[in-house]
Amino acid sequence: MKLFSFLKKDNAKPTYKCSCCGQVYDELPLCFGSDYPDYYFSIPPDEREKRIELKESLCVVDEQHFFHRGRLTIPITDHNENLIFNVWTSISADNFGKRMDLWEDTNRTQEEPYFGWLQTTVPTYGDTLNIKTIAIEQEVGLIPEIKSIEEGHRLTIDQENGITYKRAIEIVDEIIRRQHNAN
Repeated sequence: MKLFSFLKKDNAKPTYKCSCCGQVYDELPLCFGSDYPDYYFSIPPDEREKRIELKESLCVVDEQHFFHRGRLTIPITDHNENLIFNVWTSISADNFGKRMDLWEDTNRTQEEPYFGWLQTTVPTYGDTLNIKTIAIEQEVGLIPEIKSIEEGHRLTIDQENGITYKRAIEIVDEIIRRQHNAN
């Protein structure tokens, strides 16, 4: 009887094999990120503890440069998951103060998006530092959604239109290869 044949389907996610080392992953890694905004690295290592305040998804440098972390999502049009980058953007002092005031406020999703400049290099997307973004508040406990609004930039185009699963594999493969070469 074919009525319950869907129960027998193999619903396993496809595995991913790294092209440079052959390591097999149980599934294609689709989430990447940076622990710090790029500006963090402009501060000499021996001065960072004194000049940088970093807590959760917020960063302040020299009490005058403000950053927050968010999630930049690129839809994969022919797959049930998306490619995600946890990125940092700049944020004005006023908007940083507002974010702090609204940190635990359930109504924060009603706020207008915050403008900022991307402070993370997004692999395979060329020069992404300082491209225009907006940060859209999410529910308490979630980091903002980051949208690239840099006109004509490949990152903006892919975020708006999505990419194929094949393209996602190419991007992931390049990221993994770079990570292996860095080690």
